[in-house]
Amino acid sequence: MDATVANSRVSGTARAPPSKSYTHRALLAAGYAEGALVRNPLVSADTRATARAVDHFGGDAERTGENWEITGFLGDPDVPADVVDCANSGTTMRLVTGTAALVDGTTVLTGDRSLRSRPQGPMLDAVEQLGGTARSTRGNGQAPLVVDGPVDGGTASIPGDVSSQYVTSLLMLGAVTERGVEVELTTELKSAPYVDVTLDLLDSFGVDAEERRNGYRVPGGQTYEPTDGEYAVPGDFSSASYLLAAGALAAGDGEDGDGERGGEVVVEGMQPSAQGDAAIVDVLREMGAGVDWRETEGRIVVERGALDGVEVSVADTPDLLPTIAVLGAAADGTTTITDAEHVRYKETDRVAAMAEELAALGASVEEHPDELVVHGAESDLSGAAVDGRGDHRIVMALAVAGLVADGETTIAGAEHVDVSFPRFFDVLADLGAAVDA
Repeated sequence: MDATVANSRVSGTARAPPSKSYTHRALLAAGYAEGALVRNPLVSADTRATARAVDHFGGDAERTGENWEITGFLGDPDVPADVVDCANSGTTMRLVTGTAALVDGTTVLTGDRSLRSRPQGPMLDAVEQLGGTARSTRGNGQAPLVVDGPVDGGTASIPGDVSSQYVTSLLMLGAVTERGVEVELTTELKSAPYVDVTLDLLDSFGVDAEERRNGYRVPGGQTYEPTDGEYAVPGDFSSASYLLAAGALAAGDGEDGDGERGGEVVVEGMQPSAQGDAAIVDVLREMGAGVDWRETEGRIVVERGALDGVEVSVADTPDLLPTIAVLGAAADGTTTITDAEHVRYKETDRVAAMAEELAALGASVEEHPDELVVHGAESDLSGAAVDGRGDHRIVMALAVAGLVADGETTIAGAEHVDVSFPRFFDVLADLGAAVDA
């Protein structure tokens, strides 16, 4: 599907979708439990893959209205009767590789072409260290994967600079092993706030885990048991970043929900949580946007302003790189995004993708191994045909760029927003954007 976005102003109120990161973890945690009602989950292509995985391991995930009712397997997953297809969801594959390590038998995991190109080797090594067997069928550390268990806990040493999801997977499985799991990091941990999300989620399910000097530890013999058998998913800052960026770049005259003319974008459902991507609020402020986060109300109000370039590390917030790159392309001065090497191992190489697609729109961009440099003062954005690269975050970022590019911007592969923000183009249109999807 193509989506065309024309230069336009936006205003009004929108609600960010529920957090993808919390939803993945909550669905699997409910699977590890006797069960739970997961309230306000993100229902998307990726989270449906995790729900299907829970079914494969002997649980049952059933949609009930706006919620997901999970019947769990109490920390003792069955041998899947079929291959576990994780589709395009790297989070699903990494988290349920840990679940597979608990199975007294063999599990085969695969995914689509993009997922089969992403690194899984550190997780396979970790399973081996815990006493299971795990291998890539092609011997390259990529899916399809074959995992045999069960493991009973122990110590696993893994690099921290490829994906924090390995840590999450090990902590989640470790709680239901006999001995627990200690994770030793051999390199600096990137995307650390995502492990904070995991620790927060585990605490809500009654599971103790702790950060240690060079890693993490979770005691064994624990039971997943959320308060009152329920867990409510918070709003997603990664997805909200596109709406906030739209406000910072293109807020202006438009109709809000009361029919009044306005010049701001309000994003609801944004209570504070452990999500590292809440850093987008500080990035926008540093660039010069008018931002008012009313935390107790869960509302972020953004006004358009003259933006200046900044230097931002995405070591802990890799999903923000596409958003910041677009902001930089429309700002004065230069925006330098550093510590970005691990951002190349997502659904696509997001560093290269944003460099090439922004250049197609007229931006002046430099790509380095671990940096993306955007010269906003030398950029003149004009509508063009661009490629979303099969990556939901690239698609949404380019749509925001289309709001401030002259003419019309047509994005190929726009259907991939279903991974994390299925109604993205509807929400953008509701804010007044000229969108044809």
